[in-house]
Amino acid sequence: MQQQQHNRYEKARILGARALQVSYGAPVLIETEQTEPILIAAEEYDAGVLPFTVKRGYDRK
Repeated sequence: MQQQQHNRYEKARILGARALQVSYGAPVLIETEQTEPILIAAEEYDAGVLPFTVKRGYDRK
């Protein structure tokens, strides 16, 4: 499965959401030496292990 490409706004939203999850005690999905939630989220994003999907192009009615 190919990783979805995200623009900078989508990436910022994904990293922020994941950092919030980590700060509230969600399990970290990779081995890392980082302690800051945003840095952990960034490493997870770079590793391609985050289970986030961005839906684009929905129909506004």
